[in-house]
Amino acid sequence: MAVSQSTAMRFQQSDPDVRLMLRVKEDDAVAYEELVRKYHPRLVRLMRSIGPSPDLAEDLAQETFLRVFRARHRYEPGAKFSTWLFTIAANVGRNAARRLGRRKEVNEVDAPRNQDASHAGLLAASALEASGLMPTRLAEGKERGELVRMAVQSLGERQRTALMLSRFENMSYIEIAEAMDMTTPAVKSLLSRARVNLRELLQPYIDTGVVPDEVRS
Repeated sequence: MAVSQSTAMRFQQSDPDVRLMLRVKEDDAVAYEELVRKYHPRLVRLMRSIGPSPDLAEDLAQETFLRVFRARHRYEPGAKFSTWLFTIAANVGRNAARRLGRRKEVNEVDAPRNQDASHAGLLAASALEASGLMPTRLAEGKERGELVRMAVQSLGERQRTALMLSRFENMSYIEIAEAMDMTTPAVKSLLSRARVNLRELLQPYIDTGVVPDEVRS
């Protein structure tokens, strides 16, 4: 879809990363490296949650940047740069999940998962806050992080993506809607369901200390 000149000018003036991407469009390698340095950690963190396996997060982040580079000459600033970038990232994550899903159907073997304590702790805090639960019975550190990671992974793909964009990237409903090709009311409903599902998944552990089968699976 074509971007109007006024829209392009508005984002160019308001978003320094859009200005960097416009330099990338003109084959400015320094500008591209600056965007990679700024967004690489955020993309890896996102891919650990929305991708099919934390082990693939680095590769999926690199694939996202590669797509950005290949699309540079077609780039038009119709949104914040981060919204455009995470739209690409969401597509990369979905495609990777489909590819891995097809391989699992053939091999019936799950991809291995590595633990990342710092990411798990941050994910735990954000997911618990999103669910509205008070973690009075949850152990600190690795155990809590692993439990909530499993709970988040058990959410549907779209709920998980919306939750991560909201909690980690502080994206608005409108920005998430643009990134996920949804309407704003649909995003609000999706996030509401994600919070309810997280609460239902985590409540039994908080009440009894027993990890539910839905989280283990």
